[in-house]
Amino acid sequence: MKVTWRSEIIPITMIAAMFVLAVIAWPEAPDRIPIHWGISGEPDNYAGKVFGLFGAPLISLGIYALIFILPRIDPRRKNYALFWGKYLVIRTIIITVLACIQVVTFLWSTGVDVNMNIAVFMIIGFLLIFIGNYLGKLRSTWFVGIRTPWTLSSKESWNKTHRLGGWIFVVFGLALVIAAPFQEKSAFWVLAAAGAAALVFLYVYSYLVWKKDPEAGPAGTRVTRE
Repeated sequence: MKVTWRSEIIPITMIAAMFVLAVIAWPEAPDRIPIHWGISGEPDNYAGKVFGLFGAPLISLGIYALIFILPRIDPRRKNYALFWGKYLVIRTIIITVLACIQVVTFLWSTGVDVNMNIAVFMIIGFLLIFIGNYLGKLRSTWFVGIRTPWTLSSKESWNKTHRLGGWIFVVFGLALVIAAPFQEKSAFWVLAAAGAAALVFLYVYSYLVWKKDPEAGPAGTRVTRE
């Protein structure tokens, strides 16, 4: 699994920029930084200045390191080579989302009024759209993907569940992006319910495909083949 400067320059630059933004915001930032907003758009949970400003870049740095650790401890480590490029792209997408959150935190800390309902809906929506486009290309691993006892025990269940899950992620992400400007609380609850129902459906779907797969192993079996 090859790592090149070309594949690493974007995530490294973004993580570095996140730390820079935290340092720049430090003198003007209040002692309490919001880390969660309710559906009204108002902050409902705060953290201290250190975690509020440096939490996202530190989490990004941890994710960056974890991406290279997981393939080395995964029982199905050989499968990572089958989608390594996509794996790194998903890593970069996640770090990009955290960088967007850091930008929003920076703006808020420096006195810029930010509509968090729109920002959060848009950020999560685009995250789901981009990940959904790559979900169907993942191969069976113990740590990455839609991991149910049945996707882990059946190649067919893994592949079909991830292809369907990719479409669901994209559609749900588009719905979030479209709903964001309207800032309707009812839309939030409808989408939350739809998202929960979709997760339950994928869980059941993975079982149904596993049940019909003649080559499937016992549920949750740590088979190492693709």
